[in-house]
Amino acid sequence: MHLYRPFGFASLNAASFMPLSMRMRRYESYFARAQDVHIFRGVFESFEAAAASAPATKPLSYDNEGAATMYMSRLRTDSYDYPVMFWLQRYFNQGMRTVFDVGGSVGIKFFAFRRLVQFPEDIWLVEDMPTVVNQGRQFAKGHDDAQALRFTDSMADGNGLDIMLCSGSLQYLPQTLPELVAGLRNPPGRLIVNTTPIHSERSFFTLNTIGTAFCPYRVQSRADFLGGMSRAGYKLRDHWENAGKAMRIPFRSEYDVEAYSGFCFERAAHS
Repeated sequence: MHLYRPFGFASLNAASFMPLSMRMRRYESYFARAQDVHIFRGVFESFEAAAASAPATKPLSYDNEGAATMYMSRLRTDSYDYPVMFWLQRYFNQGMRTVFDVGGSVGIKFFAFRRLVQFPEDIWLVEDMPTVVNQGRQFAKGHDDAQALRFTDSMADGNGLDIMLCSGSLQYLPQTLPELVAGLRNPPGRLIVNTTPIHSERSFFTLNTIGTAFCPYRVQSRADFLGGMSRAGYKLRDHWENAGKAMRIPFRSEYDVEAYSGFCFERAAHS
């Protein structure tokens, strides 16, 4: 969703003749000020520790005007969206009517998918930060004539909706997905997760810059992620890789993620 520069900046490898400490300082300086990038720095044990490490050069989190408007040109499908659209259409065909789009920005997936998926005439509810929600409501006034797109900044408003969609959002949240659904009295029967960094062995946090802000960034091991979903009462229905979308942490290659992941889960009582 951002300009992706996998090794941080072009001169990092070119400067390989420099001592490691000098390259790290150079990257730190670049990370603190770079614009129009999606890059990472460091490995941390908690969301709070990653946040505390952020430079003072940009806001912390997506709740700012720059982050609210950065996706306006991303209202299109990517190759790794097609499994999501397949499962959405399948569930709509089964009679499900409502979607809770967690971290859905200004409704980017609603606008991208509606050309290819036959939506029901009910509600697509986007949850996001207050500043992003305000921008989304303004944008929807001129782009959603059916008024099927709604916005909220409260996770509690997802209670009782049929499908929860988390596309590129779980990594930015202080809660895990099982913790999110545990907070709902009537959790969704279906969960669709996409563009999520899952490591083969390690669970950790890093710090991400989206160009306009710094964000703590969660990465879970596959065992931790799937184990948590199973304990939460969800059965894995499908999984796929987001080919071409990787995560690189300069100087910590053992924490790299070679391909982001997607999943579809069904609550056991609804399977």
